[in-house]
Amino acid sequence: MEYTVMMPAAGSGTRMGAGQNKLFLGLAGKTILGRTLEVFQADPWCKGIILAVKESERPQIDAILAESGITKVKAMPAGGAERQNSVAACLEAHSGGGIVLVHDAARPFIRQNVIHELAERAAAGGAAVAGVRAKDTMKYVTDGQVEETADRERLWAIQTPQAFRYDLLLEASRKAAGEGFLGTDESMLAEYAGYPVYVVESTYDNIKMTTPEDLEYGGYLLKKRHGETME
Repeated sequence: MEYTVMMPAAGSGTRMGAGQNKLFLGLAGKTILGRTLEVFQADPWCKGIILAVKESERPQIDAILAESGITKVKAMPAGGAERQNSVAACLEAHSGGGIVLVHDAARPFIRQNVIHELAERAAAGGAAVAGVRAKDTMKYVTDGQVEETADRERLWAIQTPQAFRYDLLLEASRKAAGEGFLGTDESMLAEYAGYPVYVVESTYDNIKMTTPEDLEYGGYLLKKRHGETME
């Protein structure tokens, strides 16, 4: 099954405190962006990548594509002020229909089997997201006071990729834009448009590089995966 992946790569990454786009930071000798792109470059199901970028960062991204041997990037539309705007730009730049995935460019540890299951689930049901079951006890809190304890069995931490039939996500994106609705992720737009969204169980190491501590853990994950490959 084929899919196209869309990545908003125009963020600032202020929580990393790096003074630059965090995607350009090094992770065991390669950039975060390069490592994420390599996952999809190596996946035979991936027929194309669309990156939403800042105009001022195009030269750096072009250099990363060359250094990492990335040949699947089909378009690099200008990103917007919000993630939702950047994903909308990617959707408008895509003309191939089919299944589309939206993935955080700062998540280089997604596993191929999860990607494939998402694509298949979206083809069958329209929309699917990667997620993991909540580990900790979760509570609703107001003004520093616990109101109640949530039912952990029903709680999932949602990740990316998120997979959709292209026409479904395009409709949801345009509806949200037209009605001034701002979602926290693409599945929220699908929910807002009235579509069911299904969950595919992912892995806890599919982390997003957000803080300096994440970079340290990312280095450990790379060593661990290298060890798995060598065994």
